[in-house]
Amino acid sequence: MALSQRPLFRRAFRTPKGETLFKDIEHLLRLAGVIVIALVAFVLLRAAVVPKSFGQYGHYRGDAIAEVAARPIAHAGHAVCEGCHTDVVDQKKLGRHAGLHCEVCHGPQARHADDPASVKPPLPDTAVICARCHEANSAKPRSFPQVASADHSGGLACNTCHQPHRPKIEDQAKAATGAKR
Repeated sequence: MALSQRPLFRRAFRTPKGETLFKDIEHLLRLAGVIVIALVAFVLLRAAVVPKSFGQYGHYRGDAIAEVAARPIAHAGHAVCEGCHTDVVDQKKLGRHAGLHCEVCHGPQARHADDPASVKPPLPDTAVICARCHEANSAKPRSFPQVASADHSGGLACNTCHQPHRPKIEDQAKAATGAKR
């Protein structure tokens, strides 16, 4: 077959001496074609799946801001709790939970704050709530109060010995239950 009769891609990859620069160039061209098709498919799929507002304000969906703002307010805020529960605030100031906001343990209380007479929040289960922060874990700093709750309380709820707003153990309760530090 004369040089002028060979396909264009074969003629393009020849040296000035007429030698073939790449052997079986068709394989490389097929691979390049597959890569181009994959890139086009990726771009089309991304355009179909990623929301239009993505990246509008940063690396998240811009419409999410309006959606979150439309949700009803669930948390009352620490200042609202302090307005009515001054006795608890005074106790907390003396204990280690002074910097802990009320709704961390008691959950969202906006409905209770709006109508305190008819909406009475249930008391949290101290065996569960306290363990969220105080269950022994080697990743926590050693100075943070931690217990192995199964060994520490003998199956009793935390508020049997501790007053949650001021959790220092009373010596009489400690002696009566045989609880360990």
